[in-house]
Formats: sequence, C-alpha cells, structure tokens
Amino acid sequence: MDKNQTEVVREFFLSGFSQTSSIEAGLFVLFLLFYVSTWVGNVLIMVTVASDKYLNSSPMYFLLGNLSFLDLCYSTVTTPKLLADFLNHEKLISYDQCIVQLFFLHLVGAAEMFLLTVMAYDRYVAICRPLHYTTVMSRGLCCVLVAASWMGGFVHSTVQTILTIRLPFCGPNQVDNFFCDVPPVIKLACADTFVIELLMVSNSGLISTSSFVVLISSYTTILVKIHSKEGRRKALSTCASHLMVVTLFFGPCIFIYARPFSTFSMDKMVSVLYNVITPMLNPLIYTLRNKEVKSAMQKLWVKIITF
Repeated sequence: MDKNQTEVVREFFLSGFSQTSSIEAGLFVLFLLFYVSTWVGNVLIMVTVASDKYLNSSPMYFLLGNLSFLDLCYSTVTTPKLLADFLNHEKLISYDQCIVQLFFLHLVGAAEMFLLTVMAYDRYVAICRPLHYTTVMSRGLCCVLVAASWMGGFVHSTVQTILTIRLPFCGPNQVDNFFCDVPPVIKLACADTFVIELLMVSNSGLISTSSFVVLISSYTTILVKIHSKEGRRKALSTCASHLMVVTLFFGPCIFIYARPFSTFSMDKMVSVLYNVITPMLNPLIYTLRNKEVKSAMQKLWVKIITF
C-alpha cells in the first residue's frame, strides 16, 4: 500500500444516535439541558471554593474545585460537537479534528482518574492520620499532585494519539459513536491493528482498572482501620460521595477500555454515561451530601443578592 492510499480518508462520519430529525430535535434539547447543568453545577462549585476562605484553604475542597474544572473540560471535549451534530444531517468531523478530540478526551479523562486517586489519598490521611493531616496535605503538595495528575494524563494521551496517527486510513470512514475515541477509530485502519489494540488496552485498561482497584482498596482500608461504630459511620458518610463518583466514572471506562476493541450495542449509552452524565452528576453528589459546601453556597448567594 503506497503513501497516497493511506491518506485518502481526511474526514470521518459520526454515526450519532438517530437519523430521524424529530428524535434528534428532542435529543438536542435533552443533551443541551445536561450540558448547561454541567456548566452551572461545576462553575458554582469552583466559584464557591474560590470565594470561601475555609473551603479554599482545605485540601479536600481545593481538590474538589480541580475535579469540577476537569469535569467541565471533559464534557466540553465532546458535548458541543454532539449538540451541533443533532442539527446537521451529515455528522462530519475532519481527520485532524478527530485526532484533536481524541487527544483531549484521553488527556482530561486520565487526569481525572489520577485526581480521584489523589482525593482518595486525601481522605485516607484525613480520617486515619487526622493529627498530621494539615502537615501532610499541604497546599504545596496538593498543587504538585494536581500537576502530576495533568502530566500523567498528558503522557497517557500522547501515547494513545501517537499509536493512532501512525495507522493508515484508506477505506471505511464511519465512526460507530458520537465522538472520536480510540476503539471505534482504529477499527477503520487499513492495517492489522491487533498489536496496537493490545498496547492501547494495556494502556487505557490498565490505568482505569488499577486506579479503580487502588481507590476501592483505600476506602476499604479506611473503614477497616476505624473500629468504633460511630467513627466508621462518619467515615462511610464522608467517603460515600467519593465512592459514587468512582463507580459512575470508572465502571463505564473499564467496560470500554479494559477489553479487546469489539463493538457492543450498548457502547454508545455507556459512553454517554461517562462523557455527559457523570460530569453533570458530580456537583450534585458532592453538594447534596456536604453541609459545608451547601452552607458556603448559601453565603455566596446572600452576598450576590445583597451586593
């Protein structure tokens, strides 16, 4: 196969959800509400944490503010394009745009995985070593851990992107999803992708699965080390929101990335869960179970009203 053949495909068609205009109009309204809710919820958390002295000085809420920023970025990588495609009959994306979307999807997604692991470590120190908490989880260390999460995401995403762009695309150009991701894109390559698939599964699958195991292990360790029923109840209440976020985010990721790249009918629905729904639900999960955040939001609202 010569070079010209490998460069034939310069754009892809995204399969989307439906070709019926009435259905797509309804989906447009629904996903627009999801996206607006994601923006409102996550921006509200970031502003609340930044404006409240106590929350801003607390490592847990500093990390929560960064998680909200990542959720906002993660949803923005795919949702605006999805909304635009609901209004277009032909759901086209250029090859370059596809690669850029793929890169940022894995950059932000992996960074969020690492940050959730950092948040679990923060809870471990706070509950199991409370007297050393402020010393161990200093602002400097928190900034380093957040930066390390982004760097880990960058390395992961760079590897995924390099493996993808080295493949030739000269035949089918129908991506079986509503955004560009590694599994559906490399299926279109005009080459044997078995080794590439193994490398990518070991990369994405290993990160998501190992991070999930570490997170569950850390929360289990927290509960085991606390012997009193009252202390365990408080610890479980504190960690419950984290466990909900971990399950909603890592479950779908493991389903998609920790298996050989084969297509299932439910893949799109699973993709919606971790690309659209989870970034929207995270602010609700953290605020509804957190009295300090709700109190800070009420104070912020009073300041806005009386300004």
